[in-house]
Formats: sequence, C-alpha cells, structure tokens
Amino acid sequence: MAPFTFLEDIVLADAAFEATGDSPSELFESAAQAVIETLVDPRTVASTWHRIIERQDDDLASLLFDWLSDIVYLKDAEGVVFRTAEAVVSQDTASGIWRLRGALAGAPIDAGRHSLRADVKAVTKHLYEVSRGERSGKETWLARVVLDI
Repeated sequence: MAPFTFLEDIVLADAAFEATGDSPSELFESAAQAVIETLVDPRTVASTWHRIIERQDDDLASLLFDWLSDIVYLKDAEGVVFRTAEAVVSQDTASGIWRLRGALAGAPIDAGRHSLRADVKAVTKHLYEVSRGERSGKETWLARVVLDI
C-alpha cells in the first residue's frame, strides 16, 4: 500500500488524505510527504534549506498535528517548500511521553523553478484521526487529515 492516499470524496474545498506506516515514525513521514506533495512537486525542489524540529507531547495525535502544522508554518514564515521530511518518533516507557525529532529539507519558494500546487493554509481538526491497528498480522498506524486550502 502507498504511504498516503489523497481522498477525493471527503471534502470539497479542501484537501484530505490518509497516511499509513508500520511505525509512528513511518506514519509521520508519510503524512508529512502528503502535505509536501499537496504544496509542490517535491522533485522540483532542491535540498538547500534544512531544519530540525523537536517536539514532545503525551498524545501521539497531537504530536502529529503539531508536526504537520510546523510544515505549513515554515512554508509561510520562511517562504520555503520541501523536498523531504524524515521523522524519528519514540515513546518514553516511564512517562508515556511521545518525542519527535524531524528533519525537513527544501528550498526557498521559486515559482520559476518549483511546480507549485496548492497553498495549504492550515491542518484542521475536521475528521482528524490517528489510530493504531493490525493488517496481515502486522502493526500499522493510520492518520486521516484534512488540510485547509
């Protein structure tokens, strides 16, 4: 299965996707890639700009929401689009706190160079869901996300 699928029949004026992963780290990377591909064709973006994002939260869904919101914020605040997103997500067994160390690579927006797609304004809580399940006897993680365009 692809790491994310755009959902055409969920919302009309916005964009929606489902992201999957075999681990929370893979889920975060898949969801980030869906946001990136909503913004731009990442193949047209060089990796000249880099940023490390570190966050923690006691709720995995909230941590994912913040990670995706950081991507949208950086697009607006720093005028960049992204080529790749990497994420390492772990949970402290004693405290239950989830931790993210994410790495973004991209470049300043250049309409002449980049194949820009939609201008994502925000990640929304509308139909937002993060769940853990099992597929073919293997643990899997799923997120459903709606983006305000």
